[in-house]
Amino acid sequence: MKFTRLLALLATAALAGLNSARAELTLPAIFGDNMVLQQQMPVPVWGWAAPGTPVTVTFAGQTRTARADAAGQWRVQLGKLKASFTPQNLVITAGDTRTLTNILVGEVWLGSGQSNMEKPVGLQHGQKPTINAEQELAAANFPNIRIFQADKVLSATPLTDLKKFHAWQACSSNALDTVHFSAALYFFGRELHTNLNVPIGLIHSSWGGTRIEPWTPPVGFASVPSLADIHTPDFGTNKIPTTAPSVLYNAMIAPLVPFALRGAIWYQGESNLSDTNYDAKMAALIGGWRKIWGEGNFPFYFVEIAPFKYHGGKPIRAGNAETEPQFWVQQARAAEHIKKTGMIVTTDLVDDLNDIHPRDKATVGHRLAALALDKTYDVEVPSESPSFEKMKISGNKAVLKFEDTHGGLKSRDGQPLTWFEVAGADGKFVPADAQIVGKTVEVSAAGVDAPKAVRFAWSETAQPNLCNAAGLPVAPFNTLMPVE
Repeated sequence: MKFTRLLALLATAALAGLNSARAELTLPAIFGDNMVLQQQMPVPVWGWAAPGTPVTVTFAGQTRTARADAAGQWRVQLGKLKASFTPQNLVITAGDTRTLTNILVGEVWLGSGQSNMEKPVGLQHGQKPTINAEQELAAANFPNIRIFQADKVLSATPLTDLKKFHAWQACSSNALDTVHFSAALYFFGRELHTNLNVPIGLIHSSWGGTRIEPWTPPVGFASVPSLADIHTPDFGTNKIPTTAPSVLYNAMIAPLVPFALRGAIWYQGESNLSDTNYDAKMAALIGGWRKIWGEGNFPFYFVEIAPFKYHGGKPIRAGNAETEPQFWVQQARAAEHIKKTGMIVTTDLVDDLNDIHPRDKATVGHRLAALALDKTYDVEVPSESPSFEKMKISGNKAVLKFEDTHGGLKSRDGQPLTWFEVAGADGKFVPADAQIVGKTVEVSAAGVDAPKAVRFAWSETAQPNLCNAAGLPVAPFNTLMPVE
């Protein structure tokens, strides 16, 4: 009898302790000391407390109140904030009080994708470090750039909070190296910080080797008719594969929503190389993220995957050497048709065609930042690579016109133009001579008296030398596969 009564008392105490723990004020992982809050737009702040608890949030002279609902959830929204290098405290009271310190206000960006986004500045197992890694790390002390990293987790359903993460911290050589923070995202953020002179918050959430589908929310698939039947399977007790739709979104993106941010950058596609509808999947990803964030069409800039021997190397990863150029067209179509997006070209950034992880991530970050500066912040900088606009035939020559030449066209190395091919009525492409004539390029080849089509950089190993006056490489194209 006494033993039974003791068990009942222990159970009651345990239940009380559990309820007490649940009743405590809790904030999502993305909120913490050292973070950056987004300037010039509403800033949601949310968390959990005992149901019915009144909540007060104070920051930068603003006070907002709410009450935890029946599930213990609460949310307030701060009004537009001014950029500030002055550290401030965010104070939340809901039964007890949490004070988050050393908070700045500036520009916040999310970086995601697979291994080329994940690649850090320094050492990564099985990879070479980025160019000048030691010097870059030694110079990476930027106390007004703050970094946050979501670590690798899968989930069959959307999580309300991150299970694994590296909390906000000021950018330093030690922080970048310890966290193995994304080099592309860091260089992007550094460029914005230097040009905009505001604090920068960088949120990194990527996973090497992953496809685009696991990063896409269900609402994204539902918004694209050709993908509407894609859904997350019921795994039961089975292990969740990294390839399953939405399982990375559920675990590594959903818990970040609706943290206020300016936009996102994306470096992914190698694992979707053979897809013929990658542009539709990009529309699902971007549209889905924009939908769940509720910020409208926030900027989304991404990277053309780099030249690599997918077919010509070992193991063979593609059916032929044209698989990658065909994929580049898919990426270009996404940039052309999805609002407030842009793509950087990388055909000139590879020092080893057998390395799927090009080492020049500084230029990747610089070009992504140029897109953001130009298109998002109205800073006049050359940002877009020239792209094929139209072709006319003049005798035995195909005369090509390009968009975004930014002062004209040139050969990057001063040598004759490379990687042009032309085809006649028989449809067989042969190497061609190409010359810059004014604002156009004239293409011809011996034996092709009546050109019908031209293609440029149409190989996985293409590293052409045609660029604009700003040094941005011309995007690969095939007149038989228009981007429009």
